[in-house]
Amino acid sequence: MNGTPTASAPVLAAYSYCEAVTAQQAGNFSYGIRLLPTAKRRAMSALYAFSRRVDDIGDGTLDAASKTLRLEETRALLDRIREGTVDEDDTDPVAVALTHAARRFPIPLGGLDELIDGVQMDVRGETYETWDDLALYCRCVAGAIGRLSLGVFGTVPGARDAARASEYADTLGLALQLTNILRDVREDAANGRTYLPAEDLAKFGCSAGFHSATPPPGADFTGLVQYEVRRARALFAEGMKLLPMLDRRSGACVAAMSGIYRRLLDRIAQDPRAVLRGRVSLPGREKAYVAVRGLSGFDARSVHRQTVKGRA
Repeated sequence: MNGTPTASAPVLAAYSYCEAVTAQQAGNFSYGIRLLPTAKRRAMSALYAFSRRVDDIGDGTLDAASKTLRLEETRALLDRIREGTVDEDDTDPVAVALTHAARRFPIPLGGLDELIDGVQMDVRGETYETWDDLALYCRCVAGAIGRLSLGVFGTVPGARDAARASEYADTLGLALQLTNILRDVREDAANGRTYLPAEDLAKFGCSAGFHSATPPPGADFTGLVQYEVRRARALFAEGMKLLPMLDRRSGACVAAMSGIYRRLLDRIAQDPRAVLRGRVSLPGREKAYVAVRGLSGFDARSVHRQTVKGRA
């Protein structure tokens, strides 16, 4: 850490902008972020707003060359943030907020370089032959976010196995991203993207893709989904070992985010074909309930039990 810089009026305004972006667009993540104390909530909102900008470039309507240029411009901005040359009067509120957050917390900003690398993989239209190939992509776009978040959360003094905290945060990111991939399999197919490993698709007769509400003829789509669900649950079980290393509010944030995604994964497992009919989601009241459970510490105590039960 580089001390604890005070937040001037322009910096507070920049944080307010990032918090508004987070509230409007963060979806599942916003429920966890709300549970954090002010300084950490602001820092996480700045991280989210920058990450959202990167994702929006990848998901936008520009051609590949224009997207690549925009991503490199964003990387150049990240370099300025890293170097501390963005001042509080800069016209980009996300850059102002993230610069302040990086001075306040030991955030490994290289994780945002990894995110940009991952989105560039999307722009190039890369596909993945094996799980190891896909895991590399997931580490860029989600594992890196876990490690960035850990820079804000920190670990409690004397936490057992704290040297592995970054590894667990990374693994938790993979679990969340694989859940996203299962949820969005038809939407991604409509956009010309296939994320699930080619060898898994072939194993279950699903290499033809997912362009309708019914699986390809002869495909064992349910078998494919259950196979990936088991993989995601194993990742959750490993990644949630991070929780005892965090303070109560940070642990609640992680428990809320992860709890929402684990419930989403359970819903997909119960009706695998639902992801071909439309986006599977949880109602807002259920997400809020999971967040409250996280704050109470219930999820932190019971996550191992629930995950093992789900894998049975």
